[in-house]
Amino acid sequence: MPQTDIQQRIGLRHPIIQGPFGGGLSTVELAAAVTDAGGLGSFGAHYLEPDGIAALAARLRAATDGPVALNLWISDHDPGGDPFSSEAFEAVWQIYQPFFAEYGLERPEPQPRYHPRFTEQIDAVLEARPRVFSFVFGIPDRAILEACRQRDIVTLGAATTLAEAEALDAAGVDLILATGFEAGGHRPAFLEPAEKNLIGTLPLTRQIASRIKRPVIAAGGIADRVGIEGAMALGAGAAQLGTAFLACAESGTNDAHRDVLFTDRARHTVLTRAYTGRLARGIPNRVIAEMDKRAGQLPPFPVQAWFLGHLKRAALAAGDEDFASLYAGQGAPLLKHRRVSDLMADLTTPAVTPAAV
Repeated sequence: MPQTDIQQRIGLRHPIIQGPFGGGLSTVELAAAVTDAGGLGSFGAHYLEPDGIAALAARLRAATDGPVALNLWISDHDPGGDPFSSEAFEAVWQIYQPFFAEYGLERPEPQPRYHPRFTEQIDAVLEARPRVFSFVFGIPDRAILEACRQRDIVTLGAATTLAEAEALDAAGVDLILATGFEAGGHRPAFLEPAEKNLIGTLPLTRQIASRIKRPVIAAGGIADRVGIEGAMALGAGAAQLGTAFLACAESGTNDAHRDVLFTDRARHTVLTRAYTGRLARGIPNRVIAEMDKRAGQLPPFPVQAWFLGHLKRAALAAGDEDFASLYAGQGAPLLKHRRVSDLMADLTTPAVTPAAV
């Protein structure tokens, strides 16, 4: 097939983009494997301080000569999350104390802040000069977008609605990711609350492709070659896959998460704010049950993510998944492969046409 505008712009053999995973789920090995196989490897760097981003960029350059994307979250806290007062900390500690006690964890000390600042991270990304700077939860200001253009960094912004896509287009973002509600992980809405923006990948991709001239990437529920071809039939120039790559051995997730993606439990996913305080899709487990019934009491992002991180690490160390974040999209029942090489080969091998009878 002829190359799409997106492939030509970035330098890809295949119209396949690996979704960027934050919180340690991305790895250099995963991004390099996808890039070397002809797709766009991505790394979710929103949890890293600037010096960590610089070190990451050096490791990526050493691992692959091909294009990679670095991803940041434009909005690095929700209202009330920065600063988070000592009084608020003491109040929410009462929610977590019984769960911490289960794992023998002591009360953690409050932090000056609970997430790196985007305004400091972006300088490290500009210095690193990745082929693609992708972002969610908003739009960088014009000075940042211009700085990317001057450095020949392709910008890629996520939209959950046509209105958000129009805002990205008006700002001059190069590529628009149409992310439907079927996608695993976070719903990166930025014009309205995420719960109001639950549009499917099919209608969202078609709406954006028909109304906006900028190249569109489809994401959400896509896990195989047929899904990629369907997205491109709707007007997308590439497809982004998340859960399919998360299930691979090269990703940074844990074995419990990876294994459950291949079970019947993955047939049912839900949207929840239990993981981080922001709406995300995952497979139901104890943390969702416990936190969803306390929804009105939970702290905002990123404080919720920080508290839950302690419990997640302790639970996994104890050999259970009760407090693990089991991110998964609605395409999870389609998963077949556990290594990037096998997945990419399947995604890029033309289907065999049945012989005429």
